[in-house]
Amino acid sequence: MTLDLAAVYRDLHAHPELSFQEHRTAGIVAGALERLGLVVTTGIGGTGVVGVLENGDGPIVLLRADMDGLPVEEATGLPYASSVRGTDPDGNDVPVMHACGHDVHVTCLLGATERLVADRASWSGTLVALFQPAEEWGGGAEAMIADRLFDRVPKPDIVLGQHVAPFPAGFAGVHAGPAMAGADSLTIRLHGAGGHGSRPETTVDPVYLAASTTVRLQGIVAREVAATDAAVVTVGQLHAGTKHNIIPTEAMLGLSVRSFDETVREKVLASIERIVRAEAAASGAPKEPEIGYDERFPVTVNDPAATERTAGALRAALGAERVIDPGLVSGSEDVGVLATAAGVPLVYWLLGGMDPARFGDALQTGRMPDDIPSNHSPHFAPLIEPTLSTGVAALVAAAREWLATA
Repeated sequence: MTLDLAAVYRDLHAHPELSFQEHRTAGIVAGALERLGLVVTTGIGGTGVVGVLENGDGPIVLLRADMDGLPVEEATGLPYASSVRGTDPDGNDVPVMHACGHDVHVTCLLGATERLVADRASWSGTLVALFQPAEEWGGGAEAMIADRLFDRVPKPDIVLGQHVAPFPAGFAGVHAGPAMAGADSLTIRLHGAGGHGSRPETTVDPVYLAASTTVRLQGIVAREVAATDAAVVTVGQLHAGTKHNIIPTEAMLGLSVRSFDETVREKVLASIERIVRAEAAASGAPKEPEIGYDERFPVTVNDPAATERTAGALRAALGAERVIDPGLVSGSEDVGVLATAAGVPLVYWLLGGMDPARFGDALQTGRMPDDIPSNHSPHFAPLIEPTLSTGVAALVAAAREWLATA
């Protein structure tokens, strides 16, 4: 079989699925892997799919792609744009979009698997092509591990993968050591005493409490984290009230915290709890705030020696000038869970997905944030080519570096 990767990508992009709901995507992946002759296991961790090709003695190499989309309404205007809607874990009807490029990841891994199958006379070892659910939710890799992943498929000697990013297509970026931030999500419920909007003196206003808390939280990074360290505290949600003239009884904050060091992480989280409780006390809140911890992504750490070896293979395949070191990336990933569970090195790199000419113009004019949409934007639209061909070439080169030569 010969995969039409552009067609596969457009189809996946037009039909995204939310975390742990990737049934259609998993079916497409499983069918393609079976036609390529791999031994396929489905339903790992819910909707995860793994294809295995044993090709003689040699290392076991795991290539990973994630499959889920996001609750974002697409605004790219592309002819293959998503109009899909789904139901989120809270039962809400939401739009769904591949706003983080997981459709690119799936397509590239299918293309790389096809190429490695076609060229299997030149290498030996075992290829494990893993398609993971629910990366956006933060629990997909853990769900696969909990579902006895490495009892059901061969345990790898190396875990490899890539993530499309808003820099020029045709390039790849890899950084040794801590490469992507750890992330913590918190839900904070602030309690007040509601009443009429005309009589605030009879209430404890949780909207005011939420606003003052939001402002004060920004001082953690500005005034409590050393300039030589890195952290991000973002209040991504603030929900309160039902009507203009009603002071509600509670407000909810949704926080995202990023860090690259466990000591910094613990300090930031402790500071958040201190500030939230202190602001509630300062407002005279009738009850202590509720602080809940939701998703947790560990720091993505690329093994230095394995990274240098893999980067050499990427440079040979793509050209030395097209493989860069992007430095620390504040986005987060759960791919490291797979490597940690197997006790093996991880190498995870970025894949450029933007129009090089448009990127260059934006760089020269200083309009980078406006003209080059980032991941999770409703305007995020990777260029089909050379993004797909570069992604396939990168995965094949990295895999071949670790597989044995026949």
